Amino acid sequence: MFSYCTDPSSLEGLTWLSCYLTTGKHMGLYVSVVVVLVLLAITAPVALAFGFAGASAARSRIWPIAWLGKGYTSIVRGVPDIAFFLFFVIALDQGFEWLRHQVFCPDWEHPIRQGNDFVVCTAAKLPLSNAPQWVHETYGFFLAVLTFAIVFGAFAANVLFGAMRAVPRAQMETAEAYGMSERQAFWRVLVPQMWVYALPGLSNLWMILIKATPLLFLLGVEDIVYWARELGGTKNARFTDYPHGDWRMWYFMALMVFYLCFTRVSEIVLDRIMAKLTHGQATAAGEAQRKAAT
Repeated sequence: MFSYCTDPSSLEGLTWLSCYLTTGKHMGLYVSVVVVLVLLAITAPVALAFGFAGASAARSRIWPIAWLGKGYTSIVRGVPDIAFFLFFVIALDQGFEWLRHQVFCPDWEHPIRQGNDFVVCTAAKLPLSNAPQWVHETYGFFLAVLTFAIVFGAFAANVLFGAMRAVPRAQMETAEAYGMSERQAFWRVLVPQMWVYALPGLSNLWMILIKATPLLFLLGVEDIVYWARELGGTKNARFTDYPHGDWRMWYFMALMVFYLCFTRVSEIVLDRIMAKLTHGQATAAGEAQRKAAT
C-alpha cells in the first residue's frame, strides 16, 4: 500500500504496523466488514417482507393459506439455525439447478439423482463453470441473503402476528362500521398501529440478526470471523513477510468492539423510531411522552 513497505524486514514500530494492516489479506478483512453491512441492509427489509407475508397469511380466514403461514413460522422456528443454514443452502442451490435443468435440457435421458450425486446438464449449473469469480461470489451472497431472510422472516412473522392481534378489535369494527372494507381497514387501521406493538420484538430480532452474521462462513462467504481467525493465527517468516505470534485474541477483541459499537448505534436508532411511532398513541410509551412533555 505504501512506498516504504517494499522491504518489511527493515520496518519497525508504527511503520511496520501500517504496512501490516494494509496487506492484501487485511483488505479482504475490510471488504468482509462491508459485506456484513450490505447483508444486513438487504436482509432486514427482505426478512420483514417475508414476515409480513407470513403473518398476513396466518390470520387469513382461508384455512389453506392460514395453515401455510402458521406452518412456515412453526417449522423454521423449530429448527436450529445452524442445521437450517446447512440444509437450506444446498436445497436452494439444487432447486434452482433442477428448474434450469427442466428448461434448458428437456431431452436429458439420465437421472438427476445418481446415488449420492446430484447431476444436471452443464447449461443448468449455477453459476456456470466458466463464469468469472465475481459471479460465483455474488451467487453465494444471494443464497446467503435469501437463507437469512427466510429464517429470520419466520421469527418476524411471529412478532408481527402477535402485533396484529394486539391492535384492539373494536377499532377494526369501528372502521368497518364507517364503511371501510376489510382490506381498507387492514391497511389503514391495523397496519399503521401494529408497528408500535411489533417494534420491541423486531428490535430484539435485529440484534439477533447482527449476532448471526458469523454464520456466513457456513454459507461459503468469507466473513469477518473467518478473516480474524486466518489473520490472527501464528505466522512465521517461512509463510509471510510480517511474522507474528498468535494474535487471534486481539483480532477477536476488535470484532467484539465492532459488534458492540454497531449494536449501540442500532439501539439509539431504534429508540428514536420507537419515540416517533408512539407519539400521540394510546400506549404506555405514548403516555410516558405526554407526562414528560407536561
